[in-house]
Amino acid sequence: MLLVAVVAVRLASRSGLPTLLIYLGIGVVIGQDGLFGFTFDNVQLTQVLGYAALVVILAEGGLGTKWDEIKPVVPAAAVLATLGLLVSVFITAGAAHYLVGLDWRQALIIGAVVSSTDAAAVFSVLRNVPLPKRVTGVLEAESGFNDAPVVILVVAFSTAGPVDQWYQLIGEIALELAIGAAVGLAVGWIGAYGLKHVALPASGLYPIAVMAIAVAAYAVGATGHGSGFLAVYVASLILGNAKLPHRPATRGFAEGLGWIAQIGLFVLLGLLVTPHELGDDIVPAIIIGLFLTLVARPASVVASLLPFRVPWREEALMSWAGLRGAVPIVLATIPMVSGVTDSRKIFNIVFVLVIVYTLLQGPTLPWVAKRLHLTEGNGSDAADLGIESAPLERLRGHLLSVAIPEASRMHGVEVGELRLPSGAAVTLVVREGTSFVPSPTTVLRRGDELLVVATDPVRDAAENRLRAVGRGGKLAGWLGD
Repeated sequence: MLLVAVVAVRLASRSGLPTLLIYLGIGVVIGQDGLFGFTFDNVQLTQVLGYAALVVILAEGGLGTKWDEIKPVVPAAAVLATLGLLVSVFITAGAAHYLVGLDWRQALIIGAVVSSTDAAAVFSVLRNVPLPKRVTGVLEAESGFNDAPVVILVVAFSTAGPVDQWYQLIGEIALELAIGAAVGLAVGWIGAYGLKHVALPASGLYPIAVMAIAVAAYAVGATGHGSGFLAVYVASLILGNAKLPHRPATRGFAEGLGWIAQIGLFVLLGLLVTPHELGDDIVPAIIIGLFLTLVARPASVVASLLPFRVPWREEALMSWAGLRGAVPIVLATIPMVSGVTDSRKIFNIVFVLVIVYTLLQGPTLPWVAKRLHLTEGNGSDAADLGIESAPLERLRGHLLSVAIPEASRMHGVEVGELRLPSGAAVTLVVREGTSFVPSPTTVLRRGDELLVVATDPVRDAAENRLRAVGRGGKLAGWLGD
């Protein structure tokens, strides 16, 4: 299954087809209506494994999110993930009730389930589309933040129906988000501090430790009656930006786990669905999805970003980039576990909606961005350096491994022109399989790998200087950039 899914990623990247559709298709093919006739109907197990997969996906997304890019847009993303979410929920629920004829409880559940943008879909699509940093930052932060309030809403609607005292529900959401954020900050900071100051005996232990800390954040947040999903995302965001040792290896490990989680989750959801039961729910799903895409999502974006004076082009792109994926389908299992009337119909509508509108929005997002003139000027940026740090605990220093990519402006710069801080020096250059000790006049080239030794006090300054030269060349810093 994993090998087939890996090959499917390659096919999807060439065709522009979202990978989640291929994974769901694999699950359907081996399911009870498919070629192999495998029967799977354990909704409780699907929900448990779905939550576990979402924890891994959120952790991978947080580790790969750059704080410098999302820091200016965190307020906008937070409003969009809370107030904007509520706007979308109630508008979509109104459409499901009045246009499709669902009762209010079912309509509110569907409105809550499909109003959440999917972290896996957003992370995988946006990182391959050159967009302005503000747009990418808002969408990535929103997808990381909005899982928490959506879970609370869906559970509330599924267990007790519409809440009579709405302010109690709003207060519960605010309290759980506050607890989750506090737990994420605490666990992330403590974990980062420990990994920076304790040298583990093997480099392969660092990625395992980072993922264990992220999962621990979810556990502490959930058992503390807070939002575990927000806790794991915040903790991972801190860990991913803490300049930990062996950071590239950690990112690669987390990315691999994220792919396994996505593959397993989508295949499992494909197994759970029964295709011959979907016929009556196709038209309702298309109607609700159309209203969600063209009315509810744009209204939530405009209402949320009004105080932030975001240009209309960026608002239009954010409206179209509200991608759905595994999260809505997983959340649709909550009413099934809770025994809500016609919960299978809810699941089928959500499943069809995700399939149809992911197929519509995902491949067309680059075209929409181009038509809105939001991709120009982003493809020529210099590639960032890949810097991996190994602690030298007894020597109170660090060994930085620096890889110079093709687009880096460090190409053509002499070692002496790096102007590294006192206490840091380039000790070795590896070029085309041959290593040598450089002189101050050695000219660096694309593809070179450097070993830089830096003492503890100047470790961060040395890395910042290397990245600055990689982006701006030998004149980096002269003009205050």
